[in-house]
Amino acid sequence: MQDGAEDEMQAARQQLVEAMADAASGETSAVKTIYDMTSAKLFGICLRICGDREAAEDVLQDVYVKVWRRASSFDPAKASPISWMAVIARNASIDWCRRETRHAVSSDDTLMMAIDDAPLADTRLEQVEMRARLIACLENLSADQSGAIRLAFLEGRTYQQLSQDQGTPVGTLKSWVRRGIAQLKACLGDD
Repeated sequence: MQDGAEDEMQAARQQLVEAMADAASGETSAVKTIYDMTSAKLFGICLRICGDREAAEDVLQDVYVKVWRRASSFDPAKASPISWMAVIARNASIDWCRRETRHAVSSDDTLMMAIDDAPLADTRLEQVEMRARLIACLENLSADQSGAIRLAFLEGRTYQQLSQDQGTPVGTLKSWVRRGIAQLKACLGDD
C-alpha cells in the first residue's frame, strides 16, 4: 500500500516536472496543469503567512505569474517542483506582510478559514503518510535546525525576525536551515 502511494507521488512529481518544462517553453495550458496540481498547497502556505483569505488569493495569483515567468529557471535536479513553488509562495507572502505590516491570525483561525471541502480519502491518506514521514525526519534534526525550519517555513517568520527573537546571528540561522533542509531532503528521499 505504501509503495503504491509512493509510486503515485513519484508519478505526480514527474507530471509536474513535465508541466514545468512545457510552461518554460511557452505552453500556456501547462500553467493550468501546474495550478490544478499545486494550488491547494500553495494557497495554504499563502493563507498561513498572510492570515487573510483575500490577501492570500491575491498573493497566490502573483505566485503563479512568477512561476510562469520563472519556469525556465526551474531545475528538477536541484529541487522538486512543489518545493520550488512553495519557496516562491512563502517569499511572496512574506513580501505582502512586509508591505501590509499586518500580523497573521492564529493557526487555528487560519485552519478554519482554509477548510472548503473534505479531501478524497486517498489524498488524505497520502497527506497523513507524508506528514508522519516529515515529522519523523524533523525529529532527527538538531533542536536548532528543527526550530528554525518550523518557524521560518511553517509560521512564515523571516530570518531577521528569528534573529531578533532568539539573539542568534542571521548567518547562523541560515546555516541551520540550509543544513536542516539538506538532511530533510535526504531523509524524505526528495532528490
